[in-house]
Amino acid sequence: MCRLMGFVADSPTTFQEIVGPHFHEFVTLSNHHKDGWGCSTTQLIHKDKEPAAFDPEFKRLSRFEKYPGALLHFRLASSGLNVERSNSHPFAREGISFIHNGSVKPVEALEPFVDEDYLNSREGKTDSELYFLALLTQYRKDDLPEALLQTIRNIVKTGKHSSLNCMVLSNDYFIVAAEYDNSKIPAGEPDDYYKLSYRFDDEGLLIASSGWDQEGWPELPNHSIAVFNRHTQELGFLQI
Repeated sequence: MCRLMGFVADSPTTFQEIVGPHFHEFVTLSNHHKDGWGCSTTQLIHKDKEPAAFDPEFKRLSRFEKYPGALLHFRLASSGLNVERSNSHPFAREGISFIHNGSVKPVEALEPFVDEDYLNSREGKTDSELYFLALLTQYRKDDLPEALLQTIRNIVKTGKHSSLNCMVLSNDYFIVAAEYDNSKIPAGEPDDYYKLSYRFDDEGLLIASSGWDQEGWPELPNHSIAVFNRHTQELGFLQI
């Protein structure tokens, strides 16, 4: 399982700047979610199999590099999935990047939703990458928000997921889905493990997983999708 963070801003900024003084608390979560990390804009910037908190490249990219929007992911590998770079998030193709927290078991349950050419070009072994490829498959038919909505609905019908929480970033949209089953929280994790909260103000839109100080942030309700249009600066919500 994983920790997610993403933002879009009116002007390029760093993760450190937009999050503020509590960013170090989020970084500390990578001591537990230690099986890789990655950062992306609409394309992959960097990912590695090492813990973020001890990686000088993470410090550089999160504190000194400015982005108009970006995704950050700390990985805690699901049972049976190797700790290797190809299994780390984000996944990025065709101007879209994607991160996920949760699991779909068995992984093969996702294959019917993925076009053959995407299946053949798969790089890793994770359910998360297949989830992304299922989204890209649906994106061939719908715009990006509708494609994510339909992809999630298709997977939910299988009954095989614990959480489909994800963040998607393109030049047009920043989209975040909250879809999870609280009865399937991993052993030893807190009751709010799958909770996503957001801060929307003059600096931009910031959304992140739980486990650190997010006092005053509204919760993104379960079974919903936040859709931020990067051109109109409007934030809307869809029901799953």
